[in-house]
Amino acid sequence: MRRLAVLLTLLTAAILAPGAPASAAMPAGLTHLGNARQVIVVVGTGWKSTRAALRAYQRGDDGVWRQAFPVMPARTGYGGWAWASRRVQDTGLTPGGTFTITQAFGVRANPGTKLTYRKVDGNDYWVGDRRDPRTYNVFEPSASKHRAWRISEAERLAAYPTQYAYAAVIDFNRPAGVHWDTRLGEYVTATPSHVGRGSAVFLHASGKGSTAGCVSVSRANVVTLLKWMNPALHPRIVMSPTAADLTRA
Repeated sequence: MRRLAVLLTLLTAAILAPGAPASAAMPAGLTHLGNARQVIVVVGTGWKSTRAALRAYQRGDDGVWRQAFPVMPARTGYGGWAWASRRVQDTGLTPGGTFTITQAFGVRANPGTKLTYRKVDGNDYWVGDRRDPRTYNVFEPSASKHRAWRISEAERLAAYPTQYAYAAVIDFNRPAGVHWDTRLGEYVTATPSHVGRGSAVFLHASGKGSTAGCVSVSRANVVTLLKWMNPALHPRIVMSPTAADLTRA
């Protein structure tokens, strides 16, 4: 118990101190990093908070985690926070937990990221229709005439040129086995994610205020993070409502 108390003290100090030096304590104290050598840590100021601090860390060949950039102010969901397993769609809650980041997109051209990147246009959607589990939380390059999902229950990505100028996809509630169905003319899965838990959670450029559950930072900072992320280093994002809750994320 004493060791845990000391660890939590170090975690809190590293996160809350604006001028805190790069520290190995925070990433090393997290428990769901797997093979990640790049970690983005987002910490709010409470369960109802809509503001957070974002820090990025990279583990060197010597095994030491080092902070890659100065702290970045971030915005989170208008509804506050919920652990990923308890989140409900359309509540404005940011999901707490640890997630991989494997792809990115944007209304603008690739800014130089090594992640798989798609420049989106007016035909591109991210579906969140509970009536169609096969496409729930799935990207669709067009609205197929054979689709079961409703336009009203999907985000047309190009409709958000400010927020989605650049974005990284946070792999929250993503379904497995997504593949192209030639007959339907769309991406589908036979193993849906948890329908109703939420879709389209991204790390994107900030708008005028809080988000609908995503994490946002300035456009310049999104570009910085996208250029830094390297799929060979298996980037992950850890999201927590408070510093004290980080070891649960």
